[in-house]
Amino acid sequence: MPKRILQGVVISDRQEKTVVVRVERTFLHPLLRKTVRRMKKYHAHDESSAIKVGEHVLIRECAPKSKLKRWEVVSGHA
Repeated sequence: MPKRILQGVVISDRQEKTVVVRVERTFLHPLLRKTVRRMKKYHAHDESSAIKVGEHVLIRECAPKSKLKRWEVVSGHA
């Protein structure tokens, strides 16, 4: 099965080898026909700890690395 790839902005890099990424998605409301924005946070593994707050990153689904981490950083500039 192919792994999902999402694009988002890093909002926290305080933890070692972990970044928190905010991913925003837009969709059309089924009844109101209005564009709606929803945001979700993902904990992603960053082996080198080189990613900083505010950077745009691509994250990829992976096997669980800890209780919350199921994603890993693919690239630092999306």
